[in-house]
Amino acid sequence: MPGGDMAKPLLGRRNMESNPDLAPAAGRTVGILGSGDFARSLATRLVYSGFQVVVGSRNPKRCAGLFPSAAEVTAQADAAKKTDVIFVAVFREHYSTLCDLTDVLAGKILVDVSNNTEINHHKESNAKYLASLFPACTVVKGFNVLSAWTLQSGPRDGNKQVLICCDNQEAKRIVAEIAQVMGFTPVDMGSLSSACEIENIPLRLLPAWKIPVFLALGLFLCFYTYNFIRQVLHPYIREQKNKFYKIPVEVVNSTLPCVAYVMLSLVYLPGVLAASFQLHYGTKYRRFPDWLDQWLQHRKQIGLLSFFCAALHAVYSLCLPMRRSHRYQLINAAVKQVMEKTDAWIEEEVWRMEIYVSFGIMALGLLSLLAITSLPSIANSLNWREFSFIQSTLGFIALVVSTLHTLTFGWTRAFDENQYKFYLPPSYTLTLLVPCTVILAKIFFHLPCIHQRLRRIRNGWEKGRYVKFTLPSATGEYSSGESSSNV
Repeated sequence: MPGGDMAKPLLGRRNMESNPDLAPAAGRTVGILGSGDFARSLATRLVYSGFQVVVGSRNPKRCAGLFPSAAEVTAQADAAKKTDVIFVAVFREHYSTLCDLTDVLAGKILVDVSNNTEINHHKESNAKYLASLFPACTVVKGFNVLSAWTLQSGPRDGNKQVLICCDNQEAKRIVAEIAQVMGFTPVDMGSLSSACEIENIPLRLLPAWKIPVFLALGLFLCFYTYNFIRQVLHPYIREQKNKFYKIPVEVVNSTLPCVAYVMLSLVYLPGVLAASFQLHYGTKYRRFPDWLDQWLQHRKQIGLLSFFCAALHAVYSLCLPMRRSHRYQLINAAVKQVMEKTDAWIEEEVWRMEIYVSFGIMALGLLSLLAITSLPSIANSLNWREFSFIQSTLGFIALVVSTLHTLTFGWTRAFDENQYKFYLPPSYTLTLLVPCTVILAKIFFHLPCIHQRLRRIRNGWEKGRYVKFTLPSATGEYSSGESSSNV
């Protein structure tokens, strides 16, 4: 097996010297039961991290060439005898084949790396089931959230966290040290009862994205239908004009900015609602409603989807002149202008488009900055004040610039009765409702009297709380009293 980048140890000598407790772990002998893809990747990473690796296989001669030459491939019983820490890299269905090794495995640490094919497929976790088969062993659940690719390429190109749970603290510490030497970050998930939750993690498909994606799709369908009625259906019914060619590109391009703009405002609307909630109850210790709490937790995903729609809108806009229909319309307009001998230059429209495009570019640039800083690798390099400034302050500026971009697009057309097809207002006027509400609320919360009260609440002040104090009496003695902190 070629080494390449894999042959470079993830934990250099300098790291060993800075943490001498990891040096004994690096020279430990580690066993692996199994010869599949995960077992091979695990053995390779362990070898290049400085461990002595013994692989137990039912067919050692056939599998020996699949593992690194430094790893010893032998029978399962022989491998179990040579180490105290053994990775069980076999499927749950094959656990029973290891029962012949019960006496050899007694007193050893078994690291269960298996996963299920479905969430909560069994009543008990794989780790619990393995522990019931080998009661004399200490079972540790770990490394199951890593893929064979992550083990091959190292934590630089994959998830760095290794979730570990076990009922024995010493066994948990040993496995955590092994993970740390391999270059990963061990995360203590508690007792073995957490194994079921850990085993479900790799099976979930973007759990944090379901609500934001459905929200974006719902908004897209609503605005697309609205724009279709105005741009395609209205000309066909009222003027008998065939505008159905607009469906693939132009109607989509009219819909994407609406979705992006509203989604961006929905990133900052829950913050406004949370501030109003705290002002109303006069405390920060009252729990938010579940729907608001969920909304606050999905702001990152909503913001990234807003950026995605805005980026698609920019690409679609650049492609508009490439359409054959646009070329025909351009030629017809030129012929009409020549026949009528009129000047097509309109100063107001020129300035409107220049300002409109400029605001659009600035808004997309700010959204790009917000999207980049939301990445964990970038966010971890920022302190809290820097991250808050970019995501909160610059994010609000992005919302304001997007609003200006929308207003300059509408200009005076919002007051033109010809723009109201089937008495329906232009779509950009509808998108202004939520963002303008957020902007006005933000301005309101920054008024000195409101801002000071909100800051006191977030610092721990509560409405209706009484504070004891003492006052000197006429005789020089101090008398106690009470005062309401909301006076």
